[in-house]
Amino acid sequence: MESTYLQKYLGTCLTQGLAEVARVRPLDPIEYLALWICKYKENVNMKKQREKEMVDLQKERELALMEQEMLERLRAEELLFQQQQLAFQLELEMQEKEKQKAQELQRAQEQLEKEAAVDSGKTLAEISDRYGAPNLSRVVELEEPLLSDVTLNVDQDL
Repeated sequence: MESTYLQKYLGTCLTQGLAEVARVRPLDPIEYLALWICKYKENVNMKKQREKEMVDLQKERELALMEQEMLERLRAEELLFQQQQLAFQLELEMQEKEKQKAQELQRAQEQLEKEAAVDSGKTLAEISDRYGAPNLSRVVELEEPLLSDVTLNVDQDL
């Protein structure tokens, strides 16, 4: 039972320490073994600390990767949001332009209706005196030959 305890907690340490004392053969082997065991304990503690630091470092790396992925997702979402905002603004601008065109068209139609209302009170001669319109008051009507006259001339030629 006691040997199990000693072997479990001191076995490796004592075995390696005694092997080192046998190899070096110092003048004071007890003091050398005591210092060697203290150094062994420091080394074991340092090893545990390094392992803990490695675990912590690995966790930090994983957290940093997760944070980086989150930042990339946020940037992608921000870019998508900006694109949606731009598309929305363009849509609003197009609607505004269409609205302005519709208003201009309506104004033009109203203007034409006003002109038509003004023109409807005028006589045909007044309307025709506009620039570009034929002057109907000056047009001379010619007598057109009747159909019977044309057929008579054709019959005479035969």
